[in-house]
Amino acid sequence: MSHRFNRRRFSISVLAAGAVVIPVLGTTSRLAFAQDATPAASAADALAAMEGKVLSTGPNGETPTAASDITLTEEELEQIRAMGATAAIVMHYGGNDWAVAQIAGLKDQFAKMGIEVIAETDAGFDPATQVSDIETTLARNPSIIVSIPTDPVATAAAYRQAAEQGVKLVFMDNVPQGFTPGTDYVSAVSADNYGNGVVSAHIMADVLGGEGKVGVIFFAADFFVTQQRYDAFKATLAESYPGMEIVEEQGISGPDFAGDADKAAAAMLTKHADLNGIWAVWDVPAEGVINAVRTAGRDADVVVTTIDLGQNVAVNIAQDGIIKGLGAQRPFDQGVTEAILAGYGLLGKEAPAYVALPALPVTNENVLEAWTEVYHQDPPAALQEAAQ
Repeated sequence: MSHRFNRRRFSISVLAAGAVVIPVLGTTSRLAFAQDATPAASAADALAAMEGKVLSTGPNGETPTAASDITLTEEELEQIRAMGATAAIVMHYGGNDWAVAQIAGLKDQFAKMGIEVIAETDAGFDPATQVSDIETTLARNPSIIVSIPTDPVATAAAYRQAAEQGVKLVFMDNVPQGFTPGTDYVSAVSADNYGNGVVSAHIMADVLGGEGKVGVIFFAADFFVTQQRYDAFKATLAESYPGMEIVEEQGISGPDFAGDADKAAAAMLTKHADLNGIWAVWDVPAEGVINAVRTAGRDADVVVTTIDLGQNVAVNIAQDGIIKGLGAQRPFDQGVTEAILAGYGLLGKEAPAYVALPALPVTNENVLEAWTEVYHQDPPAALQEAAQ
């Protein structure tokens, strides 16, 4: 059976980076807006109801503040420029489109603030490597470190050393265990990862007409934001689409995320000949799922959704391929927000504990517009050609 996206009743617009935040507790309240609709018709209405809203809470349950509320006056910018501050960007891993865009947003805003980026590291998703990266970076005495912990426990002591050294810490997505906002670090900034999990579930349900058997490929590690996506996808199907059933779940741990997901998806397709959909926790594993589906000859009847608008999955969406849609983060805007919050730290300006940017639903209908929104640049030639 071939599944085609229901273009007539499903329309998506690109959302502004600002958000209306919804301090909700518990999965049921997050999804309440979809409960009164029939399963087959609820997806479009549910996504429309999410526009400009943030469903996630912070790593410690914090109510989110909209990124659009994080600003510096020209006078504050001048004060920061006069400080001669330096910054280091300590990544969990790099090289993918999300990390590249985060770093681009950070560097763009730091340049406007007169802050020199003196170090940029890639831990390859290895906590021991990241600890070493932090220690090496601290020897250069940066004023600021912007980072995403690979493991909130294993890296905590190294980040504690940075805080005690007087470095202003701003975190992406997750924070080390035992850290207090406003004391140990300035703030944490994230996409609406719970919301993106909800988005990816509604898109899959829409394509499948609210019915089908689904496999799930998740990140098998203690990583806050990927856990939010995983929880949200499962909860959305369970509470909004009784005709859909998750029949298999497999975790992957990397570092070969595409290869691991390929193997996991292949095993699912072999075990469940009637599988209708597979969800992957982010775009790189989704690339592995694409390969498994193609190898199994199931291109026409298996629907894949994911999170993060990498170029390879964007091209597949533009071609009306196996990936029918995803929830996108806004990594460039996230980087800009993190840099501004680092300025808050330098000035001693009070900052919110948790700042979030709204989810962006992406399908074949809006993939080019979404690319520009996410990356602040024109879509690459390969994507433009695929969309023709």
